[in-house]
Amino acid sequence: MKCASVVKVAAAAALVIGLVGCQDLKPMQSDIADLKSQVAQLQSQVAASKSSADQAASAAQSASQAASGAQSTANQALAAAQAAQSAVDATNEKINRMFKRSISK
Repeated sequence: MKCASVVKVAAAAALVIGLVGCQDLKPMQSDIADLKSQVAQLQSQVAASKSSADQAASAAQSASQAASGAQSTANQALAAAQAAQSAVDATNEKINRMFKRSISK
């Protein structure tokens, strides 16, 4: 069974080679050269696209780190503002108690 398949494939290959041999190869060579040129251009475009994608990923990573730093700074500022507000509230409460004492005397 394998032998029959091999013979059929060999016969088909011989037929294709025979048909190709009858054709003029100049147009095919020109087409092949065009295809090679197109492949080279596509490879160049793919390389440029990959480079752009890598730069975009790097920029996104930098932006993410900057946003993280900004969030940390904002959290620190909020904590400081809350501490300052607590101190102001405590000071206002002391002032109010002092005025109440001075009025009641």
